[in-house]
Amino acid sequence: MAGASIEATLELWASSLRDVKARMRPLFTQERVAASAGAFLDGLLGDERRKTGWMRAEAAGDPGPWRQQAILGRGRWEAGDLRDIVRGYALEALADDDAVIVFDETGFLKQGKASCGVARQYTGLAGKITNCQIGVFACYVSQHGHAFIDRALYLPKAWTDDAARRKAAHVPEKTAFATKPALAVAMIERAIAATAPFAWVAADSVYGVSEVERALRRAGKGYVLGVAKNHSVNSWGKAKLIAGTATSVAQDLAASDWKRLSAGEGTKGPRLYDWAYVELADIDAGAYGASRSGLWTRGLLIRRTIADQDLAFFSTWAPAGTSIGKLVRVEGCRWAIEDSFETAKNELGLDHNETRSWHGWNRHVSLVMLAFAVMAAIRHRANKVPAEPKQRRKIPAIRHLSAGPFRKYAA
Repeated sequence: MAGASIEATLELWASSLRDVKARMRPLFTQERVAASAGAFLDGLLGDERRKTGWMRAEAAGDPGPWRQQAILGRGRWEAGDLRDIVRGYALEALADDDAVIVFDETGFLKQGKASCGVARQYTGLAGKITNCQIGVFACYVSQHGHAFIDRALYLPKAWTDDAARRKAAHVPEKTAFATKPALAVAMIERAIAATAPFAWVAADSVYGVSEVERALRRAGKGYVLGVAKNHSVNSWGKAKLIAGTATSVAQDLAASDWKRLSAGEGTKGPRLYDWAYVELADIDAGAYGASRSGLWTRGLLIRRTIADQDLAFFSTWAPAGTSIGKLVRVEGCRWAIEDSFETAKNELGLDHNETRSWHGWNRHVSLVMLAFAVMAAIRHRANKVPAEPKQRRKIPAIRHLSAGPFRKYAA
């Protein structure tokens, strides 16, 4: 794939930033506030390692961080509206009918008890229970790239049951406790309401065997969702009766039932595992909605690592006849959200939020999501632009989402 020339890439950066700032403009009642929001976005895409208020202000030429801090705290605008802008902008570049929406959460380490949603809870970031906030994210993954399209701050019951604490952090009055799967269902409903094209959802075991499955079956979407090793497995209408735990099903498989397949390209080449797929039942989609039709298959996908034979299990729902290779590729899309978290934290300051309020968290995260979507759209468009035949120096096709070198060119 030919990459764009330096001049074409610079123009992509300039036009893309003009575009997203114009889309943001209606969110703000005053031009100076819109300009501060634009400077905030520029700061997120800048070269500074830390995206704190002082660092962003210095990059923008402001005497202090007050203008940009006001964007997160004192300003009057809806982060939900910006989230919708981000989703629409990302889909213009990445939309694909066969896309996968991936759900996962990430932690934001905090000190003290004042930051909205902070509590002692488990986060994979630290690998233990620690003081942190947890954000649940939806990442849109297609053949054109990937970007965040939705997010939600998880509020533990210690927060939702404490009215005084919610008021101090400016949590909306009607906010009630919601599990992580419930937050994911709300994001699925928003994506469907916005007519986002997608065919699949992938997530780890936090979201499996829950209302997420029921919502996706009603919506006519396939899924590959992680389940625990003791997940109960039962089949019907199949030649071979299967009953037991996911682990026992894996133990009963023959060597010929396993296939070595790639879950996608990683930093060191194909991510190879051994896989097995067990079909459990064929069900008419009409059972989940009068507008649905066709035969769908409920199954169990099993992944085995080559080095240590460690097993992972996934509940699947797919149109009848879907191959194991397709299910493996859907499961492999979960890597994209892990890569997105790494890029957003290392390069865009996702975890550099200095505010404590509900609005501050949602606004900061939504602005980071917009910066990430800009990078994803530029990457996709730059790789599509044909190189000029007489141009001697060309930028190679962008293989990784990181925009570091391209920010340097833009600077």
